Parts: sequence; C-alpha cells; structure tokens
Amino acid sequence: MRSTGLAAGLVLTVATVAVACERTTATPSRTELLVFAAASLTDALVEIGARYEARAGVRVLFSFGGSNALARQIHAGAPADVFVSANLDCMDELERAGLVRPENRVELLSNRLAVVVSAPSGLVLSAPRDLERARRLALGDPEAVPAGIYARRWLEERGLWARLRERVVPMLDVRAALAAVESGSADAAIVYRTDAALSRRVRVAFEIPPEETPGIFYPAAALASSTTAEARRFLDHLESREAQAVFIRLGFEPLEN
Repeated sequence: MRSTGLAAGLVLTVATVAVACERTTATPSRTELLVFAAASLTDALVEIGARYEARAGVRVLFSFGGSNALARQIHAGAPADVFVSANLDCMDELERAGLVRPENRVELLSNRLAVVVSAPSGLVLSAPRDLERARRLALGDPEAVPAGIYARRWLEERGLWARLRERVVPMLDVRAALAAVESGSADAAIVYRTDAALSRRVRVAFEIPPEETPGIFYPAAALASSTTAEARRFLDHLESREAQAVFIRLGFEPLEN
C-alpha cells in the first residue's frame, strides 16, 4: 500500500509543486533570489515575493516542496539563497552541516493541523476515532514529510496510529495530501489548517486543538552558500509587519524573535 500511495503522490505533486526556473537558461537583467520553501507556504510567499520584487527590484524565484526533499537538494549543492522549512529538524541538519549559520536563522511561524474531507462528501468526522471511518487517509509521507510526521505523532498520542497505518496514503508533501482529497483519491487527509482554508473543494471536519497539536514551527535562514546580500535582506523582510500581515491573514501564527 505504501508504494501505491507514493506513486499517487508523485503524480499529484507535478500539479501542485511550483518549481523555480533554471538560472542558467538566460542571463538575468537584475539580481535573482532563489527561495526554497515548504509547500504549505506557497500562497503566502508568492504574494510576499511579488511585493518584494516590486519594491526592491529583485527577481524572487521559488521552489516549493516537502521540506525534507528541499533540504536534501541543499545538501547536494542546489544554488538556493534562502530556505524556509516546515520542520526544525531539517534546518538543524543544515546548520550542523555548516550550510546555515546561526546568526542568519530565525524562527518565523507556527501552524496547526486539521482533518479535511471532500466538500460534497457525506463522511462525518468530528473526533479522532471517527478517522476509522475513512478507507484511505492521505498524509504527507509520515516517515519524512513534516506535515506527515506531525500527523503521525498526533495519531500515536491518540492511540490510533496502529489502527490507521494500513489506510494511510503517503504523499510527497502536504499540498499533495490535500489534492488527494480534492480528487477523490482519499476519503480524508490531515493537513495544515492554512492549506485547508485555501481549498473550496474540501471542508474541515475538525481542527486539532492547540493543546494536542505537536509543535509545528517554520524556521527560515539565509544559506551560507548564497553569494548575494539580498538573501539576508529578504529574510529580514519575512519578519516585517508587511509580510507578517500576509501570514496572519492566511492563518499562520508569527513567532516573536
């Protein structure tokens, strides 16, 4: 079952993950900034990046995906300037490898989990144990993808993981898990509440209460390999009131640094 879910994730991710343009295809007419970021931040960062471009005269490119996959690419030498992760461990590993300097890292945001079903579905889920009514439950890969790791941790604490694990459809990132419910490939999914709020094709069955939510944090950093001072300036911009207002409007919870 696990291999089938991953195959589905590969198909869905093609449609849901935005990939940055290759820098080598043309000579840039202005400074370019390449930002690797968790898929759950797509809408917020595209809006923030567009405003920053207009004001700073810098071309901001994005590559969105699972934080684990992006971190692997950075380890392999991908020419990113900024990394915004949905998982502290991914950023910690880069810092231990010397690819992130502590002084160029900030703890940016937090988030919560929600259980979603298809909008027209008659499936009623109002409590954790109701998830046993779902035949297929989409999660970001619970072995690697932050959203899936958080969801698995929550299910384990509720004593439900052993009962549900055979029904889990592991996806490449949280947006792919959301798309699985939208397309009918899964009956339900556990995603970030910020992603659930963006789709009209799903409805929130219930949110995970704050006291039950695993610590979900988004660290951001200017990478040590970046050759442009714009990396640090963009990182500072992510902490600005203007950018924070976008995050708040889309349901994220800014952290005090």
